[in-house]
Parts: sequence; structure tokens; C-alpha cells
Amino acid sequence: MTVPVSIMWFRQDLRVKDNPALNAACDMGKIIPIYILDETTPDGRKKGGASKWWLHHSLSALNERLNGHLQIFVGDPQQIIFQLMEDFDAKAVFWNRCYEPWQVNRDKALKKSLVNEGYEVKSFNGSLLWEPMKVLKKDGTPYRVFTPYYRKGCLQIEEPRYPKSPPARITYADVENKGKGLDALKLLPTIAWDSTIAQQWKPGEEGAADNLEQFIDNAARSYKDDRDIPSIKGTSRLSPHLHFGEVSPNQVWFAIKGKFGNTEDKSIDTYLSELGWREFSYYLLFHFPTLPNKNFNDKFDKFPWRQSAKDLNAWQTGKTGIPIVDAGMRELWQTGYMHNRVRMIVGSFLVKNLLISWHEGERWFWDTLLDADLASNSASWQWVAGSGADAAPYFRIFNPLLQGEKFDKKGSYVRKYCPELEKLSDKYIHKPWEAPNAILKDANIELGKDYPKPIVDLKASRQRALDAFQQIKE
Repeated sequence: MTVPVSIMWFRQDLRVKDNPALNAACDMGKIIPIYILDETTPDGRKKGGASKWWLHHSLSALNERLNGHLQIFVGDPQQIIFQLMEDFDAKAVFWNRCYEPWQVNRDKALKKSLVNEGYEVKSFNGSLLWEPMKVLKKDGTPYRVFTPYYRKGCLQIEEPRYPKSPPARITYADVENKGKGLDALKLLPTIAWDSTIAQQWKPGEEGAADNLEQFIDNAARSYKDDRDIPSIKGTSRLSPHLHFGEVSPNQVWFAIKGKFGNTEDKSIDTYLSELGWREFSYYLLFHFPTLPNKNFNDKFDKFPWRQSAKDLNAWQTGKTGIPIVDAGMRELWQTGYMHNRVRMIVGSFLVKNLLISWHEGERWFWDTLLDADLASNSASWQWVAGSGADAAPYFRIFNPLLQGEKFDKKGSYVRKYCPELEKLSDKYIHKPWEAPNAILKDANIELGKDYPKPIVDLKASRQRALDAFQQIKE
């Protein structure tokens, strides 16, 4: 009896454990695991430099898990998969669903074409706790506010799927490797800007498991308070692992539940609700696919954003003269990551104090974040800007000085990423422009030379933002 051969198409699910499509493919028979670097991705949505770095190492780790059987391709998935089905005499193709608008459209068309040619196609949910199409209000419309979506929608509908064990056995089809070598994808940088990133991260399924274990053992119990302190490891740092699917949200959800049970612990509930916010971002992207490009609240279409290449560059390079903002932007550049509290601070500073469009921030994060994720990036930037679903009111403007003094009281985070300010006292570390000349001299700091003077006055720029908002109020 001939054992059927099927193609297992890896996408944003670069793992072996809890991979529904992989399990189903292995149950059917022999598999040919493939990955396609999709060249049909819309312009402006190609992977950024940091994401490419992570993808390279994640694919390498996955290939090891698959005993070197992963075949890698570059091009149009529709053309490549049809050719491979024919070349390998495959009977079926399996994948886990993606939710970016162009991927949804492409997958629908591909599935229809394959089925019409007599092939079997099976797709699964391998990356969300609750699929967007299953969580709706009583009137059948999608939620627009997070808390009712999460508390009344998700938590009341069904328990997330329990994670699957890895396949008991993976049988690979004995076929020629028609793919490219990983290096041929040219995902790694041509200049060595990645050395500091490589020291802090371990892409792949094993690295994801290590991060999850460390979070559960060391930080989960104090998450509610410690998650706002950028100088300590108070968060899970799982976002890049989740984006590339090296761990599923189901694995995280049930690892937390397995350790702490159905506890009333506020830290545990807060962390699980953060997983819920990730779900809400995907939910919004699925139901409102223009989220990355258009204001969710269309009255912001008339907002008088400023154009200032100079101010934008100062923000991007961590030279605004506002220490907590600069520390965050430098952390991003050096590590490919930024603490979540600081993301809100630098986002608010860009769109409110500098009055520069959230699109500019979203584009910069897309290129520089290891965890650059269309759903989370778009939803979060719109939230900060005041134009998104369940957004913070535009007039709620973070004061970066007060934020720094509250969440980085000793200035540890600022001193790490702005070492030129290292010798300043705690009193002035977040406001060096207020330090007397004698204190600046003792700290070997000349403002405007060793460290920038603030590019905006915080009080005046706050009022400018409020005045701008008045122009679009109904």
C-alpha cells in the first residue's frame, strides 16, 4: 500500500510542538516540510531588517528540529506550491492560518485553486486562542472595545484549545530537496549591527521555551507591578517568539494556568489579559483590514500632523534630549526590542509632543523591532495616537519626564542606554536641562554637545497637541 505524501507549509508557526497542521499532516502519512519567503507581500510590508535576522535563525532552528528536511523557497507561494505538488506527486497540503489581509486573500484563492485540481487542503488555527470570526456581539457585529471583547466575548465563549503534543513520529518523504540554502535568502545584515542583539536573544522553539520557563519561575507573580519597570526583567519577552510561532499562545496560556491554576492573583489575570490584547489586535486586523493604513476613527483623517524630517530623525536615533525617550529608542536599536511601558512613552512623544503621524512610528518599529507584527504594531500605534479602537483619549498625553521619574526612579534604565548621563544624580537624570551648570560640569556634560538639549518644550508641545485636537473635534 502506497503511503500518501503531503506538503507541510510552515509560515508563522516555526515549531514542532502544538502545531495542529503538522500533527494532521503526519497523521496522513509522509510529509515534505517547506517554507516560502513570499515575494508577493505588498510593498512596504516586506520584513524589516530586525525581523529578517530573527527569521534566519528561527528557520535554522526549525530545520534542526526537522533533521535537516526543511525545504526553503523564495517567490510566489501559489506558483511554487502547485509546482511542488506536481513534482513530488503530493496529494495534500497542510498549513496553519495567517490573518494579515493579503495572506487571507492569497490563501483563499490558493485553496480554491488546489481543491479544483483535486488536491486536499487542510488549514488550522495555530496562532490564536480565539479565532476572530467566532467572537461577535449578540447582533453579529465585531467588538470595538477590548474589555467587553475579552471578558464578555472570549472568556464566555469557550476555553482555548489545549496544546497538542508533538507528532509521535514524523516520516519524511524520500524526495530531492529542490529548495535553496538558508543563506541564499540573504536575511542577515551585510554590516554587523546585530552583535548586541545576538547576545540577548535565542530565536527558535528552544529559546521560546526557556523564556517562558524563566518568566513563570521569576516574574509572573509580580507581573502587574514589575511590568512597568524597564530596568528589570518583569515581562515575559515572548513577543518575537509568539510572532514567529516558535511558541503558541495556547502553550503560554496553559503553562500559566498549569502553574498557578484558576487563581484570583491580579498579576496572573493581568498577564493573561495581555495575551487577550494580542488577540484583540488580530481581531481588529481581521475585521477591519485597513487598520495598518487608515485611521480607525476617520475624524483623524483631518488631523494637522507636522512634517519634520529633523525631529523624526532625532526621535529615531535617540537624540531628542528627553532621557527616557532616548533610552527607549536606543534600546530598540541595540537590542531589537523595547520595553512595553517605554513603547507607550516614545509613541506618545512622537504623535503628541512632536505632532508627527503615527504612520512614521509604525514604519520605524516595523523595520527595527524583532517582534514587528502587523496586527499588534498597527493596533498599538493607533491606540497611542487616539485614532484606534478603544484608544486612549487624545488629550491624555504622557509626560515623559514624570513617566521616567515614576517608572525609572533611580535612572538605571536611562544610565544603561544613555551612558553620557551616567554621572548625573537621580534628581536630574530625567531632566538634565534643569541641572545647574556646576552639576553638569561635575558630570562632564555640556548640553548640546555631549547630550542634546530638548528638541521641544514639553509643556508648550502638550498645549500645541491639544490645540491641534480641537481642530478635529466634532
